[in-house]
Amino acid sequence: MATVLITGGTGTVGKRLTQLLIKKGYTVQVLSRSGKGYTWDPKKNEINPEAIQTADFIIHLAGAGVADQRWSDTRKKEIEESRTQGSSLIASALAKYPNKVQAVISASAIGWYGPDNDHNIPNGFKETDPAYSDFLGDTCKKWEQSIEAVNSLGIRLVILRTGIVLSNEGGAFVEFKKPLKLNTAAILATGQQVISWIHVDDLCNQYIYAIENTTMQGVYNAVAPNPANNQTLTLAIARKLCPSFFIPFHVPAFVLKIVLGEMSIEILKSTTVNANKMLAAGFPFQYPTIDTAINELLQ
Repeated sequence: MATVLITGGTGTVGKRLTQLLIKKGYTVQVLSRSGKGYTWDPKKNEINPEAIQTADFIIHLAGAGVADQRWSDTRKKEIEESRTQGSSLIASALAKYPNKVQAVISASAIGWYGPDNDHNIPNGFKETDPAYSDFLGDTCKKWEQSIEAVNSLGIRLVILRTGIVLSNEGGAFVEFKKPLKLNTAAILATGQQVISWIHVDDLCNQYIYAIENTTMQGVYNAVAPNPANNQTLTLAIARKLCPSFFIPFHVPAFVLKIVLGEMSIEILKSTTVNANKMLAAGFPFQYPTIDTAINELLQ
């Protein structure tokens, strides 16, 4: 079976993807700075050549967490460079070292797209829509540009612009559940802002699907086909975790701005993203609706 090299393999998505790849019979190697598996250091532009030379496929997930800290200028620089430096290093290593890599599947994010707060894009943002001119839009654009050199090497490149990943192991879903320990459901601002989400297993299976389907090339939105607004998502979780009693309340926008600073923009904006290209590629979603996803996560 083929060997898959993963960057960012210790994150929420990387850990689950590793499990699913091994279950399917793939050999998985992890590229990290910690000394586990093959080592690399994108800041120093250093990589173990064997990592590239032994891989049949590369899945590139590495990048500093967008929501892990407030967005200081230093943190914003780290978020951007952790993505662009790693992508550039992969592309240059593929050009430099003899290899057998058949495809590179790289993460990106729906931060590429701007707000749809007026809901004036009824069918959602498509892959052909331009990058929005703000911090995340600019970061995603540079991120994707930094890996595009792979195309010129004759290696198939797939980029997955990923929505809000729902997982019990980390990320937004864990945060959504926290207030419900006190039987309270925290709806953010009006709650009408649309969240383009995806179950972690569907996302991981999209990476595997992109490996196995050689017709896939270019950018795909990695989101479920049925987005949900914040209130719908919050109340669906509440009904599952606290079926007998919970108190819904709205966290005012100004509070979010005080607590989160500039990052609150991402919490308050509505972004409806279209999954039609992934559906047209034949990907079978296990969890196409918010109810199916939450029922599985909270079973």
